[in-house]
Formats: sequence, structure tokens, C-alpha cells
Amino acid sequence: MIDLTKENAELALLEQLIRLPSVTPNDAGCQLLLANYLTSLGFSVESLRFNDVDNLWARRGDTSPVLVFAGHTDVVPAGPLKDWTSPPFEPSLRNGFLYGRGAVDMKGGLAAMLVACARFLSVYPDHSGSIAFLVTSDEEGPAIDGTKKVIEHLTSRGEKFDYCIVGEPSSDAQLGDTIKVGRRGSLGGKLMIYGKQGHIAYPHLADNPIHKSFSVLSALCREEWDQGNDQFSPTAFQISNLHAGAGVTNVIPGHLEVVFNFRYSPEVTAEQLERRVLEIMDEHNVRYDIVWNHSGLPFFMKSPHFSQVVSEVVQEIKGLKPLLSTSGGTSDGRFIATTGCDVIELGLCNATIHQIDECVRLADLKQLVQIYQRVLFRILNS
Repeated sequence: MIDLTKENAELALLEQLIRLPSVTPNDAGCQLLLANYLTSLGFSVESLRFNDVDNLWARRGDTSPVLVFAGHTDVVPAGPLKDWTSPPFEPSLRNGFLYGRGAVDMKGGLAAMLVACARFLSVYPDHSGSIAFLVTSDEEGPAIDGTKKVIEHLTSRGEKFDYCIVGEPSSDAQLGDTIKVGRRGSLGGKLMIYGKQGHIAYPHLADNPIHKSFSVLSALCREEWDQGNDQFSPTAFQISNLHAGAGVTNVIPGHLEVVFNFRYSPEVTAEQLERRVLEIMDEHNVRYDIVWNHSGLPFFMKSPHFSQVVSEVVQEIKGLKPLLSTSGGTSDGRFIATTGCDVIELGLCNATIHQIDECVRLADLKQLVQIYQRVLFRILNS
């Protein structure tokens, strides 16, 4: 095992993790590796498997405050191997960067968390409060049997948390320039608009659902769902896919499928959005069905203390004041926030996530360790 307190331990640990091809939901042994290190640091470690998803819960201490580090070991597929400069699951050092799938999203964050924890414990073994790790292999997948199930399980037995850092790559142009202090909700829908199939030369004997969709889809796109607030931008409606027809030129299709999504602010509820969509559909007198998928509630920091501490730490180490943001997609923070604890997302730069030749700047990785370590000190030992 690597001595996590030594110089460049975060790089060596990240290389170990990248070599394990943990394409979602396959953990590929990453959590066992992490569990061995956590056990050596005095954590009580549990493996929690739900269906085909591996999850890890580890805790050191039994008092408050409880600071949770959360992340995921699963990565997205590498894509065409021929397009990578070096094999995606063989870490490669080039010009101050480490290349490999998961280097940023988010095995780099996990490595930084673990090394920061080891170094903190080497100086403060008798710290106050508790440190915990919540790690899943289902963040890049459906996110059904991962963090969501773990939180339900832990809540059912009375576990409580005070603060959580999700190590997703939240930074934009440089490390620490953005901290996520909340996220919009996500409501998806699959809309089927019905017509009548027929020959293209006899349109009076058919009913074209594509033509019927123009006015109603335009109305949905024009609708102002809310005006947002000081923390959240207005709710956004986007169509992500349209499909109709059999791929030939002489058949009017019988139905049109529309896939859409709302990223919504706390100024409106999912139920209100659903109700308004149905009203607009009915106003345009079309035959339709909708299947809804509500994958996440909006959340926001309940108190400014935690974000203030983390912001101050970033300023001390990076010399910049981070933007506190609620923009971007969903994360597993939405499940953790339901416990009532304060959740932030702070991690590496996101420029290469999910891309060919994903890579992390080694200097950023080293500084992220310093940030996490100092946050531990400020929360548990100040």
C-alpha cells in the first residue's frame, strides 16, 4: 500500500484507481482498494450492494459534527480507443498532466479526499467530530441503486450528517473558481403525440402528428415557467429528441415521440410543471400521452457557515474568491441534501470530463488535497 502521507501520494493513488476499468456500474475493485486504505486509517467500513451496484460507507468517529466526503468510482465508457493518445485505463504522465479515464470525473477527487484525510489524521488523530466517506459506482448510470439507496439505508438506521463535500469536478477555468452550493431540479418527460398513419399522397385520409406538434411545442418553448430567484436562474425547458416515421418519404407517421427536460428552480414544483404542460397540451387539442421521470429535487445550502468556511480556504490556498453557483447538471448531492445536511460540490476543473484524453493537471490535484485537508481542520479541529 502507498503511504498516503508522503509527497505525491495523491498521484500514485490516482494511478492505481485509473488502472481499474470501472465503467458504470462496474466498480472493478476500486472500492475494495479504497476500503483497505480507509481501514488502515481507523475507519469502520461497510460494503453496501444494491442489485448490481457496489457502494461503500466508511466512518471514523461517533460524534458531531459529521463531515462526509462523497464521490463515485464509476466512469463513462472510453469511446473509440484509437482516438486516445494513450490507452484510457493506463495512466500516462505528459507535460504536467495525468491522462486516463476518470482522472477528473472523479477518481482524482477521490484520491485527493483520501490523501487529505490521511494527512489530517497523521497530525490530528484525536480530532473532534467524525469523518465519513460515501462512495458509489452508480453516479454515471441510472443513479437508482447508488447514493440514493445508501442514503435511504443510513437514514433508516438513524445516521445523521452535518456537512458534505461532493468531489465532482466543479471548477471551470481554474481550480476553486466555482463551488456548487445547490442544484436545480430535473424533471424529464416522454411525450407521444398521436395522429393517423397514411399515404403521403392522400393527406386527407391521414392525420400528421408532426404538423400537429408545431404549435404546441412552440407554446411549450415560449412559456415562462418562473423567474428564478437570487440563487437560481429561471426554469428552463428543452427538447432533447424528436422521432417519427419509418424513414421513408411516402408515409405519414402515426405518432411523434418527443423527449424533453426541465431544469427547474425552487420557485416552482415538479407537480406545477406537470400540470401546466397538460394545460398547454389540452389547449391545443391534440391526442397525447406523457410519461414523467422526476430524477431530482432542487436543493440549496441551508446555512452560509459551511460555504463560507470552504470559500475562505480556497481563497487562502488559491488566492481567488470562488463563485457560489447553482448552475450545471444534477449530481448525487441531490440525494444527500434530503438528509438536511449542508452539501457543496468542490473538485477539479471540468474541461475534459467525458472526453477523449481526459486529464488532470498535477498541480491542481496537489492543491485540491491541501484544500480538503484545511477544510477538515477548520470543521473538526478549530
